[in-house]
Amino acid sequence: MDLRHLLPSPAQGQVNLLVEIPAGSRNKYEYCPEAGVMRLDRVLHSSVRYPFDYGFIPNTKAEDGSPLDAMVIMAEQTFAGCLIRARPIGLLDLEDEGVYDGKLLCIPVADPLQASITSIRQIASTQLEEVAEFFRTYRSLEGRAVTISGWRDADAVPSLVASCIDAAC
Repeated sequence: MDLRHLLPSPAQGQVNLLVEIPAGSRNKYEYCPEAGVMRLDRVLHSSVRYPFDYGFIPNTKAEDGSPLDAMVIMAEQTFAGCLIRARPIGLLDLEDEGVYDGKLLCIPVADPLQASITSIRQIASTQLEEVAEFFRTYRSLEGRAVTISGWRDADAVPSLVASCIDAAC
């Protein structure tokens, strides 16, 4: 799986998201660019599970040196390696070991039932807190210091995506 020619943003307000970890999984898969495949990085050693399909935006570089992280709200989980064209609706501000590690929250473009969702204000606050708590819990169990500043709405996304695309060039 060669991602070098995949556009990070195929259209205004959209991103290409490569799923690494399906919702409900304790397995943490990561894309291995040298081999062009997904590999099992580790198994979470707690009862927490990924709340949404989770992955990254190819051909971006976030402040932590990795591609920009992203989650997508799906009615059914997908699979590791699934490419999803998605619309970011918000951003979880998170620092991991003192380095900014923001996470996009997206809606799949292909799901007509979610076409009207344009803002994290349309997502239940309890669901957003569940996501934040997932990152707090699993990172703290691994002995990592995590600070979550909260959620920002869709208007915070374009500048982050643009800076991550520029950093990858």
